[in-house]
Parts: sequence; structure tokens; C-alpha cells
Amino acid sequence: MIRTSSRGTHKSLGPKSHETQRIYASFTERKAQIAQRLAAIEATFDEQRRLNRVLRVGRAPTVVIDALNALDAARLAEHFVVVSTHSLYAYEGICGVRFTPSAVATHDIYPLFDTCRRLAFFSRMKESEASFVGLPKKADKTFERLEDRKETVRNATGFEVDVIRRTAKDGDPHPLRMSNDEDDVWAVQASTGDRILSAPRFSQMVVATNGAVAIMHTMAPPDFARIKRKLAEYPTRDPLKRSKDRIQAELVEELSATHMPQYVGS
Repeated sequence: MIRTSSRGTHKSLGPKSHETQRIYASFTERKAQIAQRLAAIEATFDEQRRLNRVLRVGRAPTVVIDALNALDAARLAEHFVVVSTHSLYAYEGICGVRFTPSAVATHDIYPLFDTCRRLAFFSRMKESEASFVGLPKKADKTFERLEDRKETVRNATGFEVDVIRRTAKDGDPHPLRMSNDEDDVWAVQASTGDRILSAPRFSQMVVATNGAVAIMHTMAPPDFARIKRKLAEYPTRDPLKRSKDRIQAELVEELSATHMPQYVGS
């Protein structure tokens, strides 16, 4: 009898005997029970997803939720922090409010890679023989890396995923490709990276327009507002983005004051 682990490793349990037959029978019984439970959970999940869609609970783009779920399925979600406009969906979700459409309008998402945990990340990538560019492809097969912006993958509708990282320090590799795949994404340095990584994590379930859900890991609201205000001060920042940075900072500060008093003054 051979035991196979979830990582694909194998271990012999010895030749056929009463003991190995007992182990196999126990395994088969537990597997059937778990399969039955999983089927019930999936049926409930599908019912809730359809209900979310009918009641128009979700507002986040489906491609964002699918990408987050692809990261989670690959056990890589903990290595990234969402730092862009899409963070607003997490804040409004926990407070039961909705920001104005203009505040959340965007066609890209910026996951910040935590280089402090890069060894565990690359070990997982090597173990699964995966590439980062392959993850959003699981959500949308039209995603492709841009040759002139190697930190970016874009789909057929123009939605972009831009991988960023903190400025190289403490032995961080630079430049940094997200896997051994020569065609994979390269993470680009962001001056705000250190501040984002040092900020408390804020995790919240976010719902897509089609009713699907995912857990989004982002920054605590006060840190989001502070970083947005900082970006708005950058002289090289696009004027349109600077204006939006200030608006988003103000909205999150107001929301914290009215719905998340635990963050006021933090």
C-alpha cells in the first residue's frame, strides 16, 4: 500500500495485511464522508452566490474576485496585499455602505508582494511548478504579460494586474521575477511599499457582481488614507490620480469616523 500526500510525495505502508486493509477501509470511508460534506457545502455556496446576484449584493468586478480566489487556491494569498482602489470594496463591505461609482472606478489592481516572506513564496511556486502569470489566467485565459511593462498582465478587456514590491533592502533580490519561468512577471519597486507592509492587515470578504465571493487582504483604513494622501503630494503623480487619491483618502477617513470608530486616531 502506498500513501500519497497532498504534495505528491509517496510513502509505503508495507505489503497487504489486515492492518493495511483496515487503514484502506478507514480511508475510503472518511473520503466518502468528506466528499458528501463537500458536495453539500458547494451546493449551499452556489445557492448563496445566486442569491447575492439576484439581490445585487456585490459590486466588485468579477475578474478581481476570480483572481483573488486563484491566489487563495494556490495558497499564495497571504503573500500579497491589495493596495489599490479595490481596497474600497473591503471597507464598504464591512460597513454595509457603498461608495460613489466614481470613487471605485478603475481598470487595474495592484497586489503588493511581501518580499519579507519571499523564501516561502518561491518554495511554494517551485513545488507547484507554477508561474505568477498563470494565476490570473485561471480567472481569465486572455491575460498576457506586457512585453514593454513586464510587471503587468492585461486581459482582452484591458483590465490590468500590476505586481509591485517595496524598494529593495535587507538583501531583497533586485530585479525580482515572480518565478523561474522566463516569461513571468517582474515585480516593480514602489516607494510606499515599506509603509504598506508595516501597516496592520485588514481582511474582508468581498462580493462580485456575479455573486461570487473572495477574501481580500488589504491595509487597515487609516493606513490606506495616509498613503493615499502621501501619493497625492507626489509632484510626478498624474494630476487626475492625485485628485482621486485625495477623494479616496477623505472618503475612507469619513467612513472610519462614522462606521469604524476603533480605527479613529490609530
